[in-house]
Amino acid sequence: MRQELVARQLAEQLAGRFGTGRAADGLPASGLPAGGHPLGGPAHGHPDRQLRVLDAGCGQGTQTLRLARAGHLVTGLDPDPATLGAAHAALAAEGPEVRGRVRLLAGDGRECGRWFEPGSFDVVLCHGVLMYLPEPGPMLAALARVLAPGGLLSLLVRNGGALAMRPGLAGDWRGALQAFDGGVRYTNRLGLATRADRLEDLAEALDSMDVPLRDWYGVRVFTDTAPDDAPLPADGRQLAQLLDAEERAGREDPYRGVAALLHVVGARRPAV
Repeated sequence: MRQELVARQLAEQLAGRFGTGRAADGLPASGLPAGGHPLGGPAHGHPDRQLRVLDAGCGQGTQTLRLARAGHLVTGLDPDPATLGAAHAALAAEGPEVRGRVRLLAGDGRECGRWFEPGSFDVVLCHGVLMYLPEPGPMLAALARVLAPGGLLSLLVRNGGALAMRPGLAGDWRGALQAFDGGVRYTNRLGLATRADRLEDLAEALDSMDVPLRDWYGVRVFTDTAPDDAPLPADGRQLAQLLDAEERAGREDPYRGVAALLHVVGARRPAV
C-alpha cells in the first residue's frame, strides 16, 4: 500500500518537473499499473527523458525496480546486507534491459559523497530512512550535495505532527497522551525507538540547503491502524477504490496532515 501510493505521487512529480508522462514512469494516467490491477505486475516504459536516480536506503528495491522498468538509470544504496540481498534477488528476476539500468551498492546515504560527485543525480529518493537516524541534517546535506540543479529530492518520513493518531484510533488513550508530550520520539511497531519529522522543520532544512519544498503528500490516512499482515482486498475493484481513496486523502487538507507518513518533495534551484 505504502509503495503504491508513493509511486503514484512520485510519478506525478516527475511528470511535472521533467515532462515524463505517468505512463512512462510505470503508471498510466489512471494511476494503475499496466493490466489495470493495483499492485500488479511490472510495467515497462520508454521515458521522454532518461533520469539518473539515486535510491538511498533502497531496501528490497521496490522503487528502484519500478523506475528502472520505466527506463531510468537507478543506483540503489543500502547499508543492510539482508535487505540489499533481497534487492539483488529481485533484480536477478528482471529482464536484461532492466538489469542493465540498475546498480546496487552497499553503503550509507550519509556518506554518498564517497562514491558520487556533486550533482550526479536528477532524482534522489530517501524513503523510510530518516526515522532511524538520530537527526536528519547529515543525511539531507549529503543527498542535497549529489542532487543536480533542477533535480528532485523525495523523502518519506514519519509524520511528527500526528503521532497521537495511531494510538488514539486504536483506543490506546495513555499512548495518545504520551504522544502529545513526547516530541518527535516514538516506538514503532517493531518495538524500536525511532524519530519522526515535522513538515515545517523539513521545509526549513531543505530551504537552507537550496532544495526548497516543492510539494508534500500524506501516506496512509485511512489504513494506518491495519495490522502489517492484513491481507489486501481480493476483489480488484475494491482494492482500486481503497487506493484511490488513500491517494485522494493524501493530497487534500485536512486529511493529509494526519497521515502516518509524509511524502515530502524538494526541488533544487536551477543553476543561474
